[in-house]
Amino acid sequence: MPNGFTISVIEVKFYGLIIALGFIIGLFLVAFFAKRKGYKKDLPYDLVIIVFPLSIIGSRLYYILFSGRAWTFSEMFALQNGGLAIYGGVIGGFIALYIYGKVKKIDTIKLTDLVVPALILGQVLGRWGNFFNQEAFGPLVTDINLQWFPYAVFIDAEGAWHMATFFYESMWNLIGFVMIILIFLKTDKKGFITSFYLVYYGIGRFLIEGLRTDSLYIGDTSLRVSQVLSIVLVLFGVALFVYYYKKQKAIKN
Repeated sequence: MPNGFTISVIEVKFYGLIIALGFIIGLFLVAFFAKRKGYKKDLPYDLVIIVFPLSIIGSRLYYILFSGRAWTFSEMFALQNGGLAIYGGVIGGFIALYIYGKVKKIDTIKLTDLVVPALILGQVLGRWGNFFNQEAFGPLVTDINLQWFPYAVFIDAEGAWHMATFFYESMWNLIGFVMIILIFLKTDKKGFITSFYLVYYGIGRFLIEGLRTDSLYIGDTSLRVSQVLSIVLVLFGVALFVYYYKKQKAIKN
């Protein structure tokens, strides 16, 4: 399966196009909701300037740190060879929002509430980049009756069918995106959307990560980095929800 095409001497990867498309759609989505919430028109574009580079840096550093091998300096910058981890991108993006919020005197959680719909939509689209790269797949599927998409996907390099875990996560995120949009349109409670995302995505990622064959591990242990981080996100999301729920309840009383 081709993972890109060439224009003159320029090689274009489908994965890169999908990531770029996700950022563009996400930008318009953030702009739409920012307008509804009464933010200044330039806020979404300011966010892109800081969030985009830090997300890429975060996703690359995360992959490098947990890949379990030594990296040369030049290899670290060879993004064309793959090696980006979504959790690192999320962490980098959160750091960017925190910095921006401090500079502009805007509550960080209000910013994450604004950005989360675009984030999870980007994750819906981003998993299709894994499809073209033929990565993020699950165990071997030997039962011929189950060798069909979307349950399984044929991996050319393996010459065999594997569980299409990238598709499972994309669909899980799509359902989450719809739910988040409905929540966004019906509530103004600070922190609710962020906490919902952390719990929802964390649960889905934990379960699906357990099926993947290309997980990153913590050192020489059998602990999958993304599963451990998923548990942390779920716990943090629950704590965040309880905190803001009690805070808002106290204000009403």
